[in-house]
Amino acid sequence: MSRLCIVSGPSGAGKSSLCKALIESCQKLKLSISCTTRSPRLGESDGRDYHFLTVNEFQQQEKAGDFLEWAEVHGNFYGTRQKDVEHLLQQGDDVLLEIDWQGAAQVAKKMPHSQRIFILPPSIAALKDRLTARGQDDASIIAQRVAAAEAEMAHADEAHERIINDDFEQALKDLKRLFLS
Repeated sequence: MSRLCIVSGPSGAGKSSLCKALIESCQKLKLSISCTTRSPRLGESDGRDYHFLTVNEFQQQEKAGDFLEWAEVHGNFYGTRQKDVEHLLQQGDDVLLEIDWQGAAQVAKKMPHSQRIFILPPSIAALKDRLTARGQDDASIIAQRVAAAEAEMAHADEAHERIINDDFEQALKDLKRLFLS
């Protein structure tokens, strides 16, 4: 039976890197590509990293009930189309959703058998350092992301499991253990 695994955590905790490494090591696991209204970052492409939509396109799909979950985060909309997840599950694949805690809560209500994992940074200082090292945002955006991360981390206990990403290889090992169990 196919499984749905939800990985969430604050921006900068390392969830994207961990999910990418997990997918590369698990052939049957597929990442559901989320939709977003934010602009692509350097190196990102439509259909591989996200489905990049205009605000109008996103709102039309939301109004039509196309999203399994959606949220507004840092001034942009993000969402997972239900048909994308169902298609992967029907193919017999295990599906990984990399989404924020709000989306994870929405999916858990609709699909209660999903497994929820929350990725935590080792500290707020480490999180700030990681966000700064990315070189993608200015200081005011980083400050907003750090403040949002503190609020997001208050929801870590809603997940079935929590992983502290202090050492990437250990965090990946922990994630694999949870996924393969």
